[in-house]
Amino acid sequence: MHLTSEDPGPRRRRHGAELKNALLDAAWEELMERGYAAVTFAAVAQRAGTSRPVVNRHWTAKDALVRDAITRASDQFELTDPDTGSLRDDTVALLEKLNGAFTMFAAAMTAQLAAYFEETGTTPAELRTSLIDQRWSLIESVTRRAVGRGEIDGAKLTPRITRLPYDLLRHDVLMNLRPMPTSDIEEIVDTLFMPLVT
Repeated sequence: MHLTSEDPGPRRRRHGAELKNALLDAAWEELMERGYAAVTFAAVAQRAGTSRPVVNRHWTAKDALVRDAITRASDQFELTDPDTGSLRDDTVALLEKLNGAFTMFAAAMTAQLAAYFEETGTTPAELRTSLIDQRWSLIESVTRRAVGRGEIDGAKLTPRITRLPYDLLRHDVLMNLRPMPTSDIEEIVDTLFMPLVT
């Protein structure tokens, strides 16, 4: 067979993590465009430029593929310690970084995943826990550091108060399905969170 100028030629074969990530990215795109119920191994394979048996070698069930795809999408939002020297600025910085992750999560929580929760018997809270809790130790370390500096009263730091700014961000994004404006993030920190802990 001779290649024409319009023929892109044979695809480069991908292996290992590169192939798996391509499949997960394709699954995420299918999920966002078509919803969980319409995601198929064949469609994921086609979007990733491979064959269905390749998908089947990595996952035996659609819910496992979709969960891994959501995890990969969430992992694109790396959360690093801002360590600005003040709790206020650390909290604003962490909220800004989580803004995009929560927006992505909110999109997945709409109709795209209704069938997923029904099929797996799980809840949005369980999925959120698996995505957010791995980052929670960093958020807690920011408040512990502020207590160590004498910046805030550690006795006032209940788990609910510590989570307050992050819960408010998540709620706003889930309700509006768009990132929270920076001015609103600063308002939460300056008028609600900081007065509670100082």
